[in-house]
Amino acid sequence: MALPSVTPDIPRPGLLRECGSSELTQLAGHIRAFLIDKVTAAGGHLGPNLGVVELTIALHRVFDTPRDTLLFDTGHQSYVHKILTGRRDGFDRLRRCGGLSGYPSRAESPHDHIENSHASTALAYADGLAKARALSGEGHRSVVAVVGDGALTGGLALEALNNIGASPHRPVVVVLNDNGRSYSPTVGALALHLRGLRHAPQSADGGPRTCGPPDHQNFFENLGFLYLGPVDGHDITALEAALGRARTADRPVVVHTVTVKGKGYEPAEADEDDRLHTVGAADPATTAPRTSPAPSWTDVFATELITLAAGREDLVGITAAMPGPTGLARLAAVSPDRVFDVGIAEQHAVTSAAGLAMGGYHPVVALYATFLNRAFDQVLMDVALHRLPVTFVLDRAGITGPDGASHHGMWDLSVLSAVPGLRVGVPRDAPTLRVLLREALDHGDGPTAIRFPKAAAGADIPAVDRGGTGRGSAVDTLACPGVRDVLIVAVGPLATDCLSAAAYLTAQGVGTGVIDPRWVLPVSPEVVRLAAMHRLVVTVEDNTRAAGVGTAVAQACHDAGVRTPVVNLGLPHAFVSHGTRPELLKAAGLHTHGIVHSVLRARAGRPLDTTSSPLWSA
Repeated sequence: MALPSVTPDIPRPGLLRECGSSELTQLAGHIRAFLIDKVTAAGGHLGPNLGVVELTIALHRVFDTPRDTLLFDTGHQSYVHKILTGRRDGFDRLRRCGGLSGYPSRAESPHDHIENSHASTALAYADGLAKARALSGEGHRSVVAVVGDGALTGGLALEALNNIGASPHRPVVVVLNDNGRSYSPTVGALALHLRGLRHAPQSADGGPRTCGPPDHQNFFENLGFLYLGPVDGHDITALEAALGRARTADRPVVVHTVTVKGKGYEPAEADEDDRLHTVGAADPATTAPRTSPAPSWTDVFATELITLAAGREDLVGITAAMPGPTGLARLAAVSPDRVFDVGIAEQHAVTSAAGLAMGGYHPVVALYATFLNRAFDQVLMDVALHRLPVTFVLDRAGITGPDGASHHGMWDLSVLSAVPGLRVGVPRDAPTLRVLLREALDHGDGPTAIRFPKAAAGADIPAVDRGGTGRGSAVDTLACPGVRDVLIVAVGPLATDCLSAAAYLTAQGVGTGVIDPRWVLPVSPEVVRLAAMHRLVVTVEDNTRAAGVGTAVAQACHDAGVRTPVVNLGLPHAFVSHGTRPELLKAAGLHTHGIVHSVLRARAGRPLDTTSSPLWSA
């Protein structure tokens, strides 16, 4: 497939306004070629950014950032914005350690205002910023929020629309980037409503409509917004006309733009699953991966879930706009009526699961670990309080890598440790994941959760012994030296480095054993019993050190009168930047050398080395 040339001549916003129509068309082609070249080399969000090339150009021609505030909801579609604001050269290190973030970043540019890459937030930010502008006498500075139709399925977006629309003199411009998709096709009644608006006829003068079709009520107008659209999101002239009108309206406005995710790149437009939402390093002509990935934790989960579903009619799956990335799409392909995609609505997903459990089913709620944060109250009060059999499967737990601070699933163990009656399992290898999933589904007296990282499942790690009794208290011993100096409590996949560290320490005369509790919360009595038999306990987890497994083990030992000191190794109490999983774990000391170093310091009575790193910030 022939691609336009990649040009270094990409103007910044000031010069952008001087370009003519033909120059803008050429520029859009060059930007698409640049994106395809750079993103397939480094990996990143490709489809969403190809879909907003003309829209972003028009936004920067009509609005004057950073004087005007431009907010990108779910900022993975901000690559074009970065190119137009002087960060083109940074794409050679896109999403790499110390390089350009894949999301807006205030540290990178004054043109970036928010860096929360969780969906459905931009409208609430815009509401607050518009209030601040009015209070400070700066109402002439526009506040613009670019939000996708998928993000509108989130409750927070609807709460913000409810407030913005009720303030007729609050000039917030909502740019609705409607491509019919979030990660997957957008679901729900609002998606059907937008489909109706997309087919509305144009106004008599050929410009955007200011009302919905006669037989279709307009949701946005009913909430108090001026509605402009639908506008072809790839027609810069039409976009500028609508955005210019919105800028001077002095009231809440929705500019409804219709775009094509993956626009201008044949492999993306032909991909009916996710329009190449994200890609790894790939051949730009074919999108074939440059390397063959090993089976991931998600692959193991998806395969096992199908096997279990064949023998359990009560098993159903729920996800929040992520059926493909969480593995539930595979179950949906076999049993479509047993998988529910509720859109970007984690809170609804959890409480809907509670209702399904009340109705006699066992829901498996598959989410990214970081997104479960949004539904903590529902886990606590709607599921756990009622002791309902709901299983949460948390993908992308711990360090996820290049997506950065907002996507690391490094708080789930801390959050879930506060939930009474919730059992949390962390598999060390693929066989353990299969066992934990079966045990979770067999547990009918309360919720369970299983977490695993975004990574290959790795080699199997056999146990040399299993202690304790009962499904929740059995603990696997992975290494047991003759001298019981140190006990390492390995949490999940970190068992590999824990075993390497134990072998080194034992060879140096420090008898070090390793156990895997498998069900890490609540703490098994067997862990406490083994702790009492050692001189030092070291817990190792890829969760923040605050309130995670290590804290729970220390508390359990204290409550049982066990005086063995407990040292907790984990991620810093900070926001961790982007980089590869091995790089970031190494920076936190969660690798073989780091574990050895920490054990030796602890045995010598010296404090942990908590040296700050440029890869995280408090």
